[in-house]
Parts: sequence; structure tokens; C-alpha cells
Amino acid sequence: MWDPKLNWKFQTEPDPGVNNRRIYWPRGKTLGGSSSINGLIFIRGQKEDYDKWRDLGNVGWGWDDVLPYFKKSEGNDRLGEPLHSQLGPLKASSIPKKHPLVEAFKKTANTLGVPNTDDFNNLTQEGVGYYQLTTHKGYRCSTAVAYLNPAKQRQNLKVMTNSQVCKVIFENKKAVGVEVINDGKKSDIRANKEVILSAGAIQSPQILQLSGIGPAKLLQEFDIPLIHNLPGVGENLQDHLQHRLIYELNQPISTNDQLSSWFGQLKMGLDWLIFRGGPLSIGINQGGLFTRVMKSSITPDIQFHLATLSAEMAGGKVHPFSGFTMSVCQLRPESRGHVRIQSSDPLAPPKMFANYLSTQYDRDISIAAVKYARKLSQSEPLRSLITREIKPNYPQTDEEILEFCRENGATIFHPTGTCQMGADDNPLSVLDSALRVRGVEGLRVVDCSAMPTLPSGNTNWPAVMLAERASDLILGKIGAR
Repeated sequence: MWDPKLNWKFQTEPDPGVNNRRIYWPRGKTLGGSSSINGLIFIRGQKEDYDKWRDLGNVGWGWDDVLPYFKKSEGNDRLGEPLHSQLGPLKASSIPKKHPLVEAFKKTANTLGVPNTDDFNNLTQEGVGYYQLTTHKGYRCSTAVAYLNPAKQRQNLKVMTNSQVCKVIFENKKAVGVEVINDGKKSDIRANKEVILSAGAIQSPQILQLSGIGPAKLLQEFDIPLIHNLPGVGENLQDHLQHRLIYELNQPISTNDQLSSWFGQLKMGLDWLIFRGGPLSIGINQGGLFTRVMKSSITPDIQFHLATLSAEMAGGKVHPFSGFTMSVCQLRPESRGHVRIQSSDPLAPPKMFANYLSTQYDRDISIAAVKYARKLSQSEPLRSLITREIKPNYPQTDEEILEFCRENGATIFHPTGTCQMGADDNPLSVLDSALRVRGVEGLRVVDCSAMPTLPSGNTNWPAVMLAERASDLILGKIGAR
């Protein structure tokens, strides 16, 4: 979460929607990218998300098209056909032991009309239960573990670490390679067929802009020769904004309690070493809930992550008391931001403008989501476990709740959309439905930046699905339609 060797440690620009705060955006800086540092949650999103992608002009990206690729990647320990697979490389593991806090959370949600579910990835996402995690036998199953490690011995693969791409090299409008810095020295890598960017929603648009592909006015500002004027590069930035409610428990059942003593830490370590179990095998968030709080919503519009610990911020030092966290986020934000270079230096991070809470709908649903979370905390049996509300504690009116959201809201680590694929008549579409960069040849983008809209949930598994389908497009196994 904090190690600069493994994390880009980005910061957004001051954002008016969150009281001009800069929001910390961790991004993976290691093999496996952000899948090597993420929260492990195994979520697809809703089938309607992908049908919307299709309806936005991305033929071949509807639910029926992408389901085979979700299944191709999936190695589930419990769920199988027709919606799941147990044969894929990306492992999905169930949490083996019930936790008293999650059990109380489930029963409380039931009293509010939310049904139990043992599969958030079926055709009806609504429900409360335990998340499945991208782990296998107590270890993280990142994309490096699932895909890269088995391929390391291939003769046609060379992995370069301590390297950073500066720009794509063009001859006329054809991508022919990339310029890289490796251990402080610049060199060129030439491509026989295509260049494929998979640098994520922050750095893929940055690389395109540094390469001369993007808004002409922006590139002119930094004296970057224009290859192709593509105004959408860096636009359409979306992210899930989370609101974290923290509570003190009247029973020592939280992970805080285990971490507060040498005995508890020793037991956690032994649980993992001997059984590959315990808190060290499952990460922070165990319980999940998807439901609706807006009358206009047909499908769930908010998501909860229930953590059996509490800290001032995600990844921070836990509190000295027994505590837990209910994090709630809006699933489909309307707010849009952008990513833009601030220098022609490829080693300088770009500027990130999230524009959180910039629409009335996003503000309304954030207020409704916090109200719903507080309703959960004030209902039985969860209420009987709670001594006091630590955060937000004070807000009562809608205006006060919105101020809490502005002052405390933070990313849940899902930036997407900055090189969106879209229809020919969309002036902001950067990619066609085969993920090819418009206006040039021999260049594709394959990462979360290609997503036209945010999936309704965590983005790791959708990113893998997108890459699986991209592989078939690149190999010509399926048509570009």
C-alpha cells in the first residue's frame, strides 16, 4: 500500500468535490500490476454493465459475448457451470470460516429485505454474504501468478523489470515500437506486428499523449509533435468513491484485537504457516452487500465492503480498540474526470482530476448510501455489537452527511475509462471495439482505460476478462465486428 518500490503512489489534483483534498491513488508497480496489491475481491459486475458497453457501439462486448471469457479465466473452488468454471488460471477461493461480525451483518441486512447470497457473480447481484477472493491455498493469486509465471519459460517472451516506457515510436502513423528507460538508459524496442499498451487508466493515456496521440492543444503546450489529434485520450475518467463508516465493538472479535497483542499476532502467523488460514489468508474485507437505495435503480446501485478491522484510512494502522469498517460506494457514478500530462518528461506523473461528486445524482446517492449504512448499524442484531459510532458520528441532516462525504470520501481504487472504446460517431472514443487506437495503425490498449463505463463492482476480474478477449482479437481467433 505504501512501498514506493511496489507502488506508484499517485495523488490526484485538489478536487473541489471533496473539499479540495488530494486523494491518494495507489497503483501496482510490480509484476501483476495492481492485482499484486489489491483487496482480492472477486467480482464481475452486472450483466447489464456489459450490455451497456455493447449498446454504446462496442459490438462483441455484451454479456453473452464476455461471459465465456470470464469463465475462461476462472478457477473457482466451489461454483461451476453454467455461469462459472473451475478450470481457469485465476483462482477464486471461498472464505472457509464464518465470522461473528459478518454473520450479524448478514442477519441485519436480511431484516432490511436483502437476501443472503453465496454468489455475487450470478445474474442477480443483489444480496449479502461473504466475498470470494483471488487467493489460492492462502496465497494471493495475482495475474502474475495466474498468467505470467506459467509463461516465463517461453522462448518468445522476455520480461524487463526496472523499466519504463517513454513513448510509442511511429513511422508515419504506424506504431513500430516503444522507447524505454531500462536501469537509467534509453533504448528502443521494435515491434514486428503490433504494440500493445497495458499501463492502466492513468499511464496508458499518459503514454499516448507523450507519443503524440491526444488533444492537439495539450500536446502543443508541451512541444510534442502531433501524430494524431484524438481528443478523448485521458478523458472519461471514472472511479468508485467510498465512504467509510467506523464503529467500536463491545466484544473482542475484530482483527484489531488480534493485532493488538503479541499472542494474537503469533496466532495469526501460526494459522497461516500451519493451515494457510486465518486473517493473513483472506485480506481485509470479508463481507459484501449489494442493494438499491435510489427509486430509479432497477439493479443494485451501491456496494458494501465489510472489514473486520478499523483504521483512519485504508491500509493504515489499526485502532487500539475493537473496531470494524463498513465501506459503501456508488456503483455507477456519473461524475467524469480526466488525466493529462503536466510535462514532456515520461518520468513525471500526469495530473489526475477525479471530479468526485460533481453531479447532483452522485451527491444524492452518496447521502442515501451513508443513511443506509447507518440504518444497518442501528438495526439488530448488528446494533447489539456496537458500543459507538466513530465515523461519521455527528451528521444528521443531508447537508451534514454530504459534508462528511466530501471531507472523508476516498477512492476504492477503480480508475477506468481514459482510453474508452466506443462507436465511430463518438468524438471521445479512443479505441474501436477491437481495442485498436483510432487514427493510427499497429497499436492497441488493453487495460481498464478501455472500459467505456465502470463495471458495478471491483475491476480486477473485468480487466482480466477484457485481456482474455483481447488475446483472441489479437490472434485473429474472433473477428473485430
